[in-house]
Amino acid sequence: MKRVYNFSPGPSMLPLPVLERAAAEMTDTNGTGQSVMEMSHRSADFKPIIEKTEGLLRSLMGIPSNYRVLFLQGGASLQFSMVPLNLAGSAAGQARKKAAYIDTGVWAKKAAEEGAKFVDAELRASSADRSYTYIPEAPAPKPDDAFYHITPNNTIVGTRWAALPETGTVPLVADISSCILSEELDVSRFGILYAGAQKNLGPAGTTVVIIREDLIGKAPPQTPAMLRYDIHAKELSMYNTPPCYGIYIIGLVLEWIQEKGGAKALEELNREKAALLYAYLEQSRLFRSPVEKPFRSMMNIPFVGVEPDPELDKRFVREAAEAGLVNLAGHRLVGGMRASIYNAMPKAGVEALVKFMEQFEKKFEKGFGKGK
Repeated sequence: MKRVYNFSPGPSMLPLPVLERAAAEMTDTNGTGQSVMEMSHRSADFKPIIEKTEGLLRSLMGIPSNYRVLFLQGGASLQFSMVPLNLAGSAAGQARKKAAYIDTGVWAKKAAEEGAKFVDAELRASSADRSYTYIPEAPAPKPDDAFYHITPNNTIVGTRWAALPETGTVPLVADISSCILSEELDVSRFGILYAGAQKNLGPAGTTVVIIREDLIGKAPPQTPAMLRYDIHAKELSMYNTPPCYGIYIIGLVLEWIQEKGGAKALEELNREKAALLYAYLEQSRLFRSPVEKPFRSMMNIPFVGVEPDPELDKRFVREAAEAGLVNLAGHRLVGGMRASIYNAMPKAGVEALVKFMEQFEKKFEKGFGKGK
């Protein structure tokens, strides 16, 4: 069996031991004689699976006891609506509340645009003026803000918040889809954390929401049941059929993370991986990082030609794929290339990419010609 190094931004690669265990248990999970995909979500067979997954997540992230963990569907994109509905939604005839958003890229902007349907979403800072290549200074919240929303890691443009904003009593809300468990995080700093699983936790289709209990139960009465945190919390993520198989895979990934030493150990490894690639880009005569140094992501590393050449980019992506390094094309809104090096990407994968880039650069310098 040939395994490639998958640099996709999501759905991304999963740890091989997790895939192998899932394959071995496909038809008989935990000695039940059935697949997780066949289990009733309310059965005695599935209960230990979801409880184990939540317990591991609480342990690995240090989630305080006054926070609830929900396993939902709809991706992070649905949370763009659920957060304002539940924290700042207004009943008919009531004035709309305000919420602060920091615009640091495509997904941060989408969150604000969706939020604006339910609250007065104010963009308090933005890095759009320099193509989102930095994190802007975040102003203090206003006393009447319902919440303060940030995107700590920006998948498309490859930026990262090096320090969290201080929001006082205003709940800090964050989309951590592309950085969850990639480094240590103080959950108590936040009111709500949410993450689509398909980057660092598991397969697409499951969304993890971590919410402080005092923020539950604030949705206006007209809020649809499926969009209410209080209903999902009361029903232990089982108001309807949850994404059972995704929850099971997340549990296996969390066991793998635990075996690796937890978020602290992964953070050290992730810093090493990112440093390898950035070090090459700093000295390369063919490629460069478009992101300002203090704000560079450890998870998503875009790079472009020193002299922009779309045809050369296509050739690089094609030849990299032939060498077993796949999904390196940059986002369609940005162009160039991008290497997503999430937790499951081994250091050997980054070393293989750097070696290929060095060889590609040498071929270019020997005159294979641009776009030919």
